[in-house]
Amino acid sequence: MCVTCGCGTPEASPHDHEHSHDHHDRSHPHPHSHAPTGRLISIEQDILAKNAGFAGENRRLFAARGVFALNLVSSPGSGKTTLLSQTVRALGTEFPVAVIGGDQQTANDAERIRAAGAPAVQINTGKGCHLDAHGVGHALEQLPLPEGGILFIENVGNLVCPADFDLGEAHKVVVLSVTEGEDKPLKYANMFAAADLMLLNKIDLLPHVDFDVAQCLDYARRVNSTLQILQLSARTGEGMAAWLDWLRQGQQATLAQQAARLEAELAAVRARLARTAG
Repeated sequence: MCVTCGCGTPEASPHDHEHSHDHHDRSHPHPHSHAPTGRLISIEQDILAKNAGFAGENRRLFAARGVFALNLVSSPGSGKTTLLSQTVRALGTEFPVAVIGGDQQTANDAERIRAAGAPAVQINTGKGCHLDAHGVGHALEQLPLPEGGILFIENVGNLVCPADFDLGEAHKVVVLSVTEGEDKPLKYANMFAAADLMLLNKIDLLPHVDFDVAQCLDYARRVNSTLQILQLSARTGEGMAAWLDWLRQGQQATLAQQAARLEAELAAVRARLARTAG
């Protein structure tokens, strides 16, 4: 996580106002060089506890507005942005979609998403190697919330730190491309254990690369026996239908949960009204 990997305070973000929740100290970006081990553990626990609080706030907001939120994680170059661009185009106006993108520098990904037809906000983390729930909460202030639809959070390309940071999402979706090693699930076990869905991307390149699909899937299921796995190519569209169906099912389930909660609240209000009238 950030305490031990050396990532620092975001250098740019969608907001410029002052707030009191900054959990990175710009003046001391490498606490691991000076603090004793016990102090490091305390700092790590404090960071994660604060992040969990902000993640809870995000999750309550998503539930109240019927937003199916996903946290997409991967190594750099896995094809997340191409996948999201193609997903936005394929879903069209079926339901609202919005994207929060995380990168250390540039707004290139957000520009690509907007060109595909969805509102997008870019968070630049500077030296930071992951998004956190606090930053996502501020990004939501700059983004039309896709009520009844899907919010994609495209995390910084990194298979280490994002595993530990809950953003308030319904699921982590890990994207692995066939241009990477098939042993990635073993090397980065925490990430694959934290994910609910793995997308094996760029399968159109299988004839041209040395990649053992069966071995990769076996490794992934050794780490996470309940991990769902879909194989696709965002470039050619092969396998995209299954991904889109998975998204639709999640969106419908989120709306059903919202409806059930609202009905329960309405029933409680009617019961109070009946007691008052009686």
